[in-house]
Amino acid sequence: MPEAQINDVTLSYTDRSPESGSENVLLLLHGHAFDRSMWEPQIGHFAALGWRVIAPDLRGFGGSGLTPGIVYTEEFTADTVALLDHLGIDTAVVLGYSMGGQVAMEIQHSHPQRVRALAIVDTIPQGEDAAGKRRRNVVADRLVTEGMHDYAADVLGLMIGGYNVEKLPAVAGKVLEMIRASSAVGSAAAMRGRAARRDFSGTLSAVTVPALVVVGADDAFDGGAAVHMHELMPHSTLAVIEGAGHTPSMEQPASFNAVLQAFLSGV
Repeated sequence: MPEAQINDVTLSYTDRSPESGSENVLLLLHGHAFDRSMWEPQIGHFAALGWRVIAPDLRGFGGSGLTPGIVYTEEFTADTVALLDHLGIDTAVVLGYSMGGQVAMEIQHSHPQRVRALAIVDTIPQGEDAAGKRRRNVVADRLVTEGMHDYAADVLGLMIGGYNVEKLPAVAGKVLEMIRASSAVGSAAAMRGRAARRDFSGTLSAVTVPALVVVGADDAFDGGAAVHMHELMPHSTLAVIEGAGHTPSMEQPASFNAVLQAFLSGV
């Protein structure tokens, strides 16, 4: 897979285009302790529909270089925008999942001219309160001390619907594989950065491009966040994916792809 020297790190990424080429770009941003391989059910599907699909490994994840200590959402954003520059891409439909959704919202906030449309999947827009910051920093310290193996098992039933751990063993296995393969140092740095992220609730009402909010019907983290984001963004559509928890793109890829395909047809 291609790599690029972006800012002070090497980013690994997928760049899949239809045979005829395309000016329509779909940028896919993965979540915490995952990597770009989470998008395998989407990359080929949307390339076949005429989209150029870009899916990077964010700094510290997958095949990309890492920065120890702390990596802020703004740094992921700067890397992603610089990658678009490197690839000669002016605008893209920006889709982010979970942590990647927070990066997508930061791109929309700080570089709105680069966003043709915005899609946010199973993401929390609010910043962390004091307790949330402490909790994320405790988790970051645990990752550095203990590594990723036991952590992956602990969060599996939160990353997908608990019922899908047994019902969808291939998906459960893939989630475990991604998390356990993730760098503890990189994952901890991102976790610390997420503790300090901005509250996007005050920025979403300014989104003027078409927007899509997707959430798994049984996402344990959502707590009404998807409806809240939909209400804040004046040009948004809300889609709830049945039979899925926090990762509907993997748990119910056919339903997820149908929702995204319908959205993309209008942008």
